[in-house]
Amino acid sequence: MKTLAILSIAALATSCAPTQVQRHAWVTGLKPQKAETYRKLHANPWPAVNAKLKECNIRNYSIYEREIDGKIYLFSYLEYAGKNFDADMKKMAADPETQRWWKQTDPCQSPLPDALKVGKTWSDTKELYHLD
Repeated sequence: MKTLAILSIAALATSCAPTQVQRHAWVTGLKPQKAETYRKLHANPWPAVNAKLKECNIRNYSIYEREIDGKIYLFSYLEYAGKNFDADMKKMAADPETQRWWKQTDPCQSPLPDALKVGKTWSDTKELYHLD
């Protein structure tokens, strides 16, 4: 009986433990002729899109802009607090309002060659350092 009680407590403690946050970052280009449209969209994002991001366990999400050698780049960073990143991303991609948002934002972006080659807009990055 003691063993069962200890196992039950251990299982409960594990299920209540906070989910390990995953950090993700990507980069893409921004078409100069579409840059102002992109900035305006992100200055006033659609509430349903923000709600879906949160529903899909996205936290601390930011997009940064930087011009390098006359080209504009976007750097995106987020923290994922869920249990299944791929499933949550599929859920977001299936959302009609998110699809409508992407129809507005995607034409503004200029994918880097590696992303373009595999039909993506954003290129993956690799974390080199992190400090909590």
